[in-house]
Amino acid sequence: MEILIYKEGCNRDKRLAVEEVLDIIEKGLTREEVEERIEEGRVNILDTSATKSVGKIVLENVFTFFNMIFVFLAVILIVVGSFKELTFIVIIVLNTAIGIVQELMSKKKLDDLSLLAKTKAKVVREGKVCEVDTDELVEDDIVYYGAGSQIHADGEVVNGEIQVNEGLLTGESDEITKTPGKELFSGSYVISGECYARLTKVGEESYGARLTAEAQKTTRQKKPGMMKSLTHLLYIIGVFIVPIGVLLFLRQYDVLGLDVKESVENTAAAIIGMIPEGLYLLVSVALAVSVGRLAQKKILVQDLKSTETLARVDMLCVDKTGTITESKMEVSEIVKLKEDMTEEELRSRIAEFAGNMADDNETMKALKEYFKERTSGGRKAVKIEAFSSKNKYSSVTYGENDTYYLGAPDILWKEPESDVIKQAEKYASTGARVLLFLQEKTPLALVTLKNPIRPSAKETFEYFRENQVTVKVISGDSPTTVSAVALEAGIEGAESYIDMTTVKNKKEVEVAAEKYTVFGRVKPEQKRQLVQALQKQGHTVAMTGDGVNDVLALKSADCGIAMAGGSEAAAGVAELVLLNSDFSDMPLVVAEGRRVINNIERTASLYLVKNIFSIFLAIISIIAVFEYPLVPSQLTLMSFLTIGMPSFVLALEPNESKVSGKFLRKVIYRALPAALTDLCIIIIIVMFQYAFEIDSTQTSTITALLVTAVGFYMVYKVCVPFRKWHYALFGVMVVLLIGAICYVPEMFSITKLNLGSTLILGCMLLLIPTFIMFFNQMREMAAKIYLKIRRKK
Repeated sequence: MEILIYKEGCNRDKRLAVEEVLDIIEKGLTREEVEERIEEGRVNILDTSATKSVGKIVLENVFTFFNMIFVFLAVILIVVGSFKELTFIVIIVLNTAIGIVQELMSKKKLDDLSLLAKTKAKVVREGKVCEVDTDELVEDDIVYYGAGSQIHADGEVVNGEIQVNEGLLTGESDEITKTPGKELFSGSYVISGECYARLTKVGEESYGARLTAEAQKTTRQKKPGMMKSLTHLLYIIGVFIVPIGVLLFLRQYDVLGLDVKESVENTAAAIIGMIPEGLYLLVSVALAVSVGRLAQKKILVQDLKSTETLARVDMLCVDKTGTITESKMEVSEIVKLKEDMTEEELRSRIAEFAGNMADDNETMKALKEYFKERTSGGRKAVKIEAFSSKNKYSSVTYGENDTYYLGAPDILWKEPESDVIKQAEKYASTGARVLLFLQEKTPLALVTLKNPIRPSAKETFEYFRENQVTVKVISGDSPTTVSAVALEAGIEGAESYIDMTTVKNKKEVEVAAEKYTVFGRVKPEQKRQLVQALQKQGHTVAMTGDGVNDVLALKSADCGIAMAGGSEAAAGVAELVLLNSDFSDMPLVVAEGRRVINNIERTASLYLVKNIFSIFLAIISIIAVFEYPLVPSQLTLMSFLTIGMPSFVLALEPNESKVSGKFLRKVIYRALPAALTDLCIIIIIVMFQYAFEIDSTQTSTITALLVTAVGFYMVYKVCVPFRKWHYALFGVMVVLLIGAICYVPEMFSITKLNLGSTLILGCMLLLIPTFIMFFNQMREMAAKIYLKIRRKK
């Protein structure tokens, strides 16, 4: 029976390939049977989208805790007739709208890219083998699995034999052989072999889906470190904001004797000042835009927290094949070892071996291509052992005492001082992959293969060196081969290598991880152990890979990055997928992560200046019982000019500095001097007000202008080093401030200052640099004392 594989479903005319399927497979399901199962819901649909739904994006941006507080304040201000103090609502609406639009745009880019990267499955239907999306599989479908395939639904092997790894489900990385009648579990993946299986449980009923659902019941979805810190900050502010607001209103109304309108305005100003209304939005939008920018470069982000993780990466683990070199291999030389065997006979034996093996890895594809005129018509094997990363060899048996092996010389030939191993090492030192071909215990030949180094490899690794990212090469090849290739690619320290077959336990793995740059003859479990050892040493580790032997390490890394051209299993567990399968995209990925996180960290300090001084000012106002000196409209002007506008502009700047330290601690550290300066000058102005009986509208205007001046200083500090367009930004800020003062002062509750108030304003403006310098020095002293205490501990 001729079975056709079609590229776009079962009824297309475009032929992809031709395969034989044994009669036991029969014809698979009919169209009617498939449609019946879809109607009954027995289809392999899982909620695995990396993006939120449109409804969720809108709801999360609109119905936030702080937005509800803003709405409440707006209603109260309307009730008491303070309509001009409602300007803050315009900013809130704009912030919310911008957030929704940006997230929706990023979602569209990501969803479009996800469609391109959608996983396909080969399924037998109506006597044809078709390629369909995995979410179109139904119960009882007959599915083909080969090396590298991800198993997307539970099933039962009906024909063939495969070796699978269930490590992602069980934590154990053993290779398990699955023969007809054996169960397959979703979430596992095929290491070697080929089979056809009938699906028994699909979608949410499959083992992997039920395991995930159970985990989600007991664990919350992890937020990136930055988002987690920010969420904690908002929770703390949310807890204190209501009692502070109530106490402040009672003090203003009952003790100071202000009327309801003034008390409401002052309390609203204090609460608005305490809320970092745009900070959470800035972070969410910046991350969403970053994901969208990567999507434009054909880089699929499958986990949103990976953007922040990438910014903190200081250790990059890479494989040789597909990363440093091109994936495709070519046979470069056959070196005869048995003198009494003719060249023709040797080549026939190797071709016969290749003809019996499936072309499920690049080495075997290269051999089949090299011997394509000879691979048909030879003897048929009675037993085949497919290559595995664990054993490092494959074998073919034709009869008793007639078994041929092809694999790593040092694994198949345990005589390190022999001529066979010495010859193999000589070729390996040139960067070639060397395989030993032997019959039983007789070496027949060395097969050398080469895959060219990627043209962009040197430039890529130079980028990582300049940006303080250490590169470790982890490969299943000979350490000599890998070292030679890594040196040619310009990887720093590549002359330092180790054969991982000499490493016997986890403790030795940890020592090796720190000491060496190149790791050869690495087993899949050892790849994971190396990644974990580097993490234990305090590194943030990214891992790139494209094969099934990389899956466990990709899953363990802080950020797993897969090549789309590699195995389906690797792409399935990675946080990022390079759809172009081009390692030279990696500098762009790291640079984008660093850009967005660095810019968020420096602009976040603009928001916290206002929040810190507002919280302390409100508490002092409650204790000392004085009239709160600011109103909402003044804070709206200050926030827009010195926080909102510059932060969204500065968030787009290039910035590739290494990210380190705790997000919230760094942001508060930067914001503290300016916040304390604001607090001091406001208290001084309040003291002037009571000492010289200055009108409250005068002191309110002085305070608003001084706080805005400190905000200008913070923007200046954030902009350093200055670029041309920073001057333009400052120019626009100054023009808008002058315009607000001159043309619409009533809108922002700015009154004309008399001579005395003007002099006070001028003196305090001159004192601002002194205050900031003083608090900077105090901050530095406190930091030094803190570090000394930590060192002693």
